[in-house]
Amino acid sequence: MAENESRKPNKEESIGIETGLETNVITNDSARRYKWIFVAICALLAILIAMNVLGVFRIAPHSEDDPEAWYNDSDTGRETQAVVAARETQTPGAETKPGESRKDPTQPAETGKNVDSPKESGAAEVKPGEVAPEGTKAEPVPEGTKAEPVPEGTKAEPVPEGTKAEPVPEGTKAEPVPEGTKAEPKPAGPVVIPAKSKKGATFTATDKDGQLSVVITLADQWGEGNAFTKYDMKLNNASKKDLSDWVIELTFAKAPVLDQSWSGTFSPSGNKLVISPVDYNRTVMAGQSPDVGFIVNGTTLTEITSVSVGKAVASVNQNPQNQNQNQNQNNQNQNNQNQPKPNPGKKEVPALSQDDWLSVSGNQIVDAAGNPVWLTGCNWFGYNTGTNTFDGLWACDLNSSLAAIADHGFNLLRVPISAELILQWKAGKAPSANFNNATNSYLVGMNSLEIWDYVVGQCHANGLKILIDIHSAKTDAMGHMKPLWVDGNITEKDYLDALAWMADRYKNDDTIVAYDLKNEPHGKPFESEKAIWNNSKDANNWKYIAEKAANAVLSKNPNVLVLVEGIEIYPIDIKKNGNYASTNEKDYFFNWWGGNLRGVKDAPVNLGKFQNKLVYSPHDYGPSVYKQPWFDKAYTFDTLMQDCWMDNWFYIHKQNIAPLLIGEWGGFMTEPNLTWMTHLRRLIKENKLHHTFWCFNSNSGDTGGLVLDDFKTWDEAKYKFVKEVLWQKGGKFVGLDHKIPLGENGLTLTQGVK
Repeated sequence: MAENESRKPNKEESIGIETGLETNVITNDSARRYKWIFVAICALLAILIAMNVLGVFRIAPHSEDDPEAWYNDSDTGRETQAVVAARETQTPGAETKPGESRKDPTQPAETGKNVDSPKESGAAEVKPGEVAPEGTKAEPVPEGTKAEPVPEGTKAEPVPEGTKAEPVPEGTKAEPVPEGTKAEPKPAGPVVIPAKSKKGATFTATDKDGQLSVVITLADQWGEGNAFTKYDMKLNNASKKDLSDWVIELTFAKAPVLDQSWSGTFSPSGNKLVISPVDYNRTVMAGQSPDVGFIVNGTTLTEITSVSVGKAVASVNQNPQNQNQNQNQNNQNQNNQNQPKPNPGKKEVPALSQDDWLSVSGNQIVDAAGNPVWLTGCNWFGYNTGTNTFDGLWACDLNSSLAAIADHGFNLLRVPISAELILQWKAGKAPSANFNNATNSYLVGMNSLEIWDYVVGQCHANGLKILIDIHSAKTDAMGHMKPLWVDGNITEKDYLDALAWMADRYKNDDTIVAYDLKNEPHGKPFESEKAIWNNSKDANNWKYIAEKAANAVLSKNPNVLVLVEGIEIYPIDIKKNGNYASTNEKDYFFNWWGGNLRGVKDAPVNLGKFQNKLVYSPHDYGPSVYKQPWFDKAYTFDTLMQDCWMDNWFYIHKQNIAPLLIGEWGGFMTEPNLTWMTHLRRLIKENKLHHTFWCFNSNSGDTGGLVLDDFKTWDEAKYKFVKEVLWQKGGKFVGLDHKIPLGENGLTLTQGVK
């Protein structure tokens, strides 16, 4: 009798049976009749159950929640369809390995869990030895099928209801895949660049063998009508061989005018541009991905015409550990795959000192005793580009390069770096650095911050001082193209925090003597982002931000110098246009980015008690970088002074307002550039202006470097030119350390000021 059926009591019936809720009264005759009916029903049910178990037929579905669930009411409890199906498909004599027990066939092998995890499907979990709850299902398994063992902890994906596996013909075997087989490369050929491609768009082309690919990114556009376009290129050697003499041919809408280029040899011809390697990236090693890039003016890329490789180097690196030792760049696994080697070129680092701090007196920089000093240095970039150390360490040795800079008489090293990298260091997430692991094996195992600390130590040992330059907010080879000290997720606070962290970390080490607060703030009148200079508290007022940045540094280390660069534009009529509201270029004086310090006359930087730590730092370049209006005529020393230098920045020195340090100057030793360089060198020499020459790197596309493409061989003609404005006494170079001489044959500061 079904549980929900009850019989109302008959008041005339004489036998009472307690039900717990009410009493049913039944007569004796009725009881006997019901007893035999009950026995007959039980016998019938027993027969049905037996037939169901033997598979003669199945009881019809009954569950209201799951009409496909099978059940019986025998004393053994309910059975699920899964249990019935599994029992029917068991194969007698199924293989069981010695020491193993036969698993419940309803459970996935090795897991002890349902295929449809209760956490995923909502069904109750069935453990071995237990019966499954009503409604649990399993798909029928074909007779004779054996389940493959599943690794421990594996979970099966839920199978959609009604899904059936296709039967596999008996004896079918999967064809083995030969070891080392790779997918066929995409066919090589021209890749068309859509005319309306936007910033961030990327395009990939591959050589005919599918070994070398190039990914070109439209990285940035700026200027009126997007006149300038920057393209970043990344080569990728996906083969097991080192590939040499690569060539990439590009097609443009019209003849490309190169504004800047780096890490390649660029040969324009009509509307084509052929890019080939320089010495240090001529060979793209297996797994390596070197970067190349350029900026064009007045046109855009329309097609990656071809990618080709001259020859494949026969040597194949079978051992990935050795392979990584030969990579020049992007050695992302260097920390784990190589062991440091002996470091015979390392100089012993002296104990930290506190006696070399500098300050300002009028237009002079002086030591603690008040002796005038002359800072004559050079730039070496890379900590701003994504290399996360100095560029060129893919070819040269760090120890010998730093020693060579000191030996050649440069007493100050200006190091461009990004705020983003410093913030990564601050957060304890120092990225790896890219360098040649074989040439610089002693750096293997160090992250970028550890390498930087090593650099500081070796500069100290060579008597070489450091000037930190916040070259860009983001880590980007072209990050200096951004006009301000903020960029994307790098906020003003982030920028200030980066400066403060560096100043605090190295406050007890007088190797780092100065901070260039921001490289080349700029922006044109019509541009939405532009640096201005006035007495406002506007977020883009460089004078205001520079005061905040100086305080961030000097509050942590009051001993260092702070350098403030200029901007690009300054109002001709400061009374009428002091808020820079005009977008008309005719309302402004222009100069090089960072070179316009006209605002100092009207609104000088005010550092309060730290005023004796302030140095102004303009940049100046020649016509090989850009043909400014003062280069239109047959310029001379006097015309340059009248048209550019005096009103933009030299008046600061002339009027004894503060010292000047020309943070960047330099270029190719050819005309018309050489004439400008000669005139500026004269100005530096006659006035003992402090300066850092641009640059040591050979991969500066618009200036060249002090070293050639191998980053080892010095350009003797250029060095001889610059040598005239390096601090010397008695034929020896003078350093800025009172105790440690500059390089192998230089003098200490104590010796130099006697």
